Formats: sequence, structure tokens, C-alpha cells
Amino acid sequence: MAKVTDAVAALALPVVEGAGCALWDVEYVKEAGSWFLRVYIDKEGGVSIDDCEAVSRPLSDLLDEADPIEGSYTFEVSSAGADRPLKKPEHFARFQGEEVEVKLYRPREGRKEFVGRLGGYEDGCVTLELDGEAAVFTRQEIALVRLYPRF
Repeated sequence: MAKVTDAVAALALPVVEGAGCALWDVEYVKEAGSWFLRVYIDKEGGVSIDDCEAVSRPLSDLLDEADPIEGSYTFEVSSAGADRPLKKPEHFARFQGEEVEVKLYRPREGRKEFVGRLGGYEDGCVTLELDGEAAVFTRQEIALVRLYPRF
């Protein structure tokens, strides 16, 4: 569904930026038999419900006009969240040195989850600093990388 997300991102970008926010991600997924179009936004100091509304209303109208998706779906605008997934090179660059969680498809050394400082990102490979050592995870191994906030 890359074409749908790309089309929606192109429509969303000026609306999101006009609301004083940044576009973090767009996802179009099927859950429990229903399709969901989610636009994730970010803003220095955090995203409020007013920010989501300022994006949702005009973007909903644009989506109705452009009609990039066949069939029905639920449209949502929300914050990227404190534990946001990192997917794009710019996400990794922004959070270099921060604590992240890497989840793997298959166990490595008996575990599928690793938490450490993000040491680098290159060509889909993620380097974590784990107990003073560098561990490199390849794109093929990685199921998910996300920020790991401690409260």
C-alpha cells in the first residue's frame, strides 16, 4: 500500500506544516477486518488534541476531494507518541544517542528484544550500544525499532 501512503503523505504535508507540526508517518492498515488510515504528527513540546483537530478537519476534506483510497476506512490523526517507531533515515538521525528498543523476527543469543543507545543507522542496519559494546542489527533481522521512554 505504499502508493496510498505516499499519496496521503503528499496531501497531508502542507496541512500538517500549516498547523505548525511535522508529518511523522502515514500508515494504511487492515485491523480486525476494517481499514485504518492513520496520520502521525509531531511537534516540539508535544502534540495536543487541538493540533490533531487542526490537521484532521482540513485533511479529511482534502481526502474526500482527492479520493486516493477505494472503499471505506477509518481516518485518524494522532501524535507519533513517546514510544514512536523509527522507520525513516531522518527518524534515526534525529534520535541518535537516545535509548531505543530493537525487536527481532528471530532470537539472537536467546532473545528477540534489545534495549540500548542508538549508535548509528546505515542502509537499514541499526547499531546499538549495549553494555559498552556495539551490536549491529541488519534490516532483515529487524521487526521494529522504537524509542524506549523510561517513566
